[in-house]
Amino acid sequence: MPNYGRILAAIDLSEEANGVLERAAGMAKHHGAELHLLHVVEPLSLAYGGDIPMDFSEVQLQLEKQAEDALDKFAKQLNLPKERCHLLSGRPDSQIHELAKTLEVDLVIVGSHGRKGLALLLGSTANGVLHGANCDVLAVRVGSQK
Repeated sequence: MPNYGRILAAIDLSEEANGVLERAAGMAKHHGAELHLLHVVEPLSLAYGGDIPMDFSEVQLQLEKQAEDALDKFAKQLNLPKERCHLLSGRPDSQIHELAKTLEVDLVIVGSHGRKGLALLLGSTANGVLHGANCDVLAVRVGSQK
């Protein structure tokens, strides 16, 4: 089996992202791979479906700035150059698929909360990434280990 040459770690910028980054950095080191980081900011209009007639543009800009700052911190932990850090806006699963194709990655690493019940039926970002990926996907268990 060939080594992974390029890995994309898609993170949510929470404390739980550290576990995903740890696994991604380890995989990149083991395979001698180029590591890229991605965070996707969901537009507030997607979250609220346009049901609330308000202008969210200023709030959206603040969210994107906070996400950029947080992504920079994670990148510094791994000594990653800025050109390997990606901040996109949209639906996380589709943005992850698109960037993975653009970068021609061999492996996408995402966090998974191991959802059960209704959340399992509704799906998750990790599930969406898995079912539309053109490369291998590693879902790293994060959060409660029960």
